[in-house]
Amino acid sequence: MRTLHTLLKKELKQFFFSPFGWVVFAIIMLLQGYCLSSVLEQYSKKPVVNNILLDSLSSFIFTIYFLFLFPLITMKLFAEEERSGTLETLMTAPIKTWQVVLSKYLAALTFYCCLWIPLFIQTKIFSFFSSTPIPLTGGEMTGVFLILFLIGTFFVAIGCLASSLTSSQIIAAIVTFGSLALLMALSQIPMMMGTEFSGSYGAQIFHYINLGEHISTFGQGLIDSRPFVYYLSMTLFTLLLTHHVVDYRRWKN
Repeated sequence: MRTLHTLLKKELKQFFFSPFGWVVFAIIMLLQGYCLSSVLEQYSKKPVVNNILLDSLSSFIFTIYFLFLFPLITMKLFAEEERSGTLETLMTAPIKTWQVVLSKYLAALTFYCCLWIPLFIQTKIFSFFSSTPIPLTGGEMTGVFLILFLIGTFFVAIGCLASSLTSSQIIAAIVTFGSLALLMALSQIPMMMGTEFSGSYGAQIFHYINLGEHISTFGQGLIDSRPFVYYLSMTLFTLLLTHHVVDYRRWKN
């Protein structure tokens, strides 16, 4: 555990003690604020249907920056070290492959979770600047941040796998973005196929992996066990693939 702790601190420094990490943090914070302000502007024109966080996460702007977020924070994990040659040096040290993979994954996931702290603060200071309480309950807030965490566990793992496959950060980012875009596209298949397909067994599978439905369910404060099983099992599977890829490259060299 001491080795893992040392590696994790090293990886966290790459995020929190570098200009790149803080630039990403600032950009995401600005986009989160823009999404919230856009939702508040819509509330002045029509009645409130959902809570403010759910409406914010359902916007087109959120979908775009959410997809680009994971390539940004994961593309350097293995690819940059492979390109610079430091990964080969690291892998010749008396450490296990799973420690390297897990330290990089946990560092990226920790940074991802920290990116949502400004959104939490913005919801808390809403009532301070407004004469009305924020249209959001404690259960809804818990559900939103919980589903964001679950999605992040899987999507960060996909980014780790993509970064381990190449020495190019650009290729790693493209593979990650393409994989996440494909997952989102697959969840829209029942809607595109029409009512005849919606009742089939295949449609149930696509509903099971539907990112939008998961956000909508948890955003209403309804905690469903199926997304837990889906995201955590897929995270474990993806990390195992990453371990095998890194282990193969380690012994190949």
